Amino acid sequence: MINVIEMHNISFYYNEICALLNVNLTVKDKEFLGIIGPNGGGKSTLLRIILGILKPASGEVRVLGLPPDKVKGKIGYVPQFTKFDRHFPINVKDAVLMGRLHLNNSFFHRFSDEDYSVVDEVMRKVEIYHLRNRHISNLSGGQLQRVFIARALAVEPKLILLDEPTANLDSYAKTHICSILKDLNEQITIIMVSHDMGVISSYVKSIACLNKELYYHGEPELTNAILGKTYGCPVDLIAHGVPHRVLQEHLED
Repeated sequence: MINVIEMHNISFYYNEICALLNVNLTVKDKEFLGIIGPNGGGKSTLLRIILGILKPASGEVRVLGLPPDKVKGKIGYVPQFTKFDRHFPINVKDAVLMGRLHLNNSFFHRFSDEDYSVVDEVMRKVEIYHLRNRHISNLSGGQLQRVFIARALAVEPKLILLDEPTANLDSYAKTHICSILKDLNEQITIIMVSHDMGVISSYVKSIACLNKELYYHGEPELTNAILGKTYGCPVDLIAHGVPHRVLQEHLED
């Protein structure tokens, strides 16, 4: 079986600043991979390389056996949203339907019966079907994040990438979203970037620790030594499923 992702000696630079250095990563079918690491460690850059948005300075990437820019319509993506216009005039169903536009980018595109059927199905999967006619301004943070996940699933992907999907959500919303992702993982390979150690250690099947270089890729049982290497300072891993403590301040460059 072809691995979903194969990355060999990937390096990437923003001008002369190194974002990734000689990263090697293999992701198998139906893997649920959590990626952790400090801010500026290259996590979002890695996702964009998988998507084909960025091209590495060196190394080779294969997604489903093909170069990333050749894998059209097979990857769903939920980016990290820090700002979003909640008053944009659109309801939940129409927002999710936007995920079907990759099939036809015509300005006068008309959605088919199949489009509507797929969208109804993914809204049920992420438990927002009952909200389908609600304006997005009237959603909670967790509900809105599930809309973004449904939009990514409307592509009918083989792989879904999520960048901080539980950021700024309360504990109930985090648990709800991660439970949904765990169920989706029965059919789809998932890669999730997160700073939330509780989420990572409780739901994923494997972890990649990234800080420009890849320090660990394996089972979600981390040691203080691995975390210390990843974050560049002493880290106290209090307990499985409990957020870590950094024992000294990160020095700003």
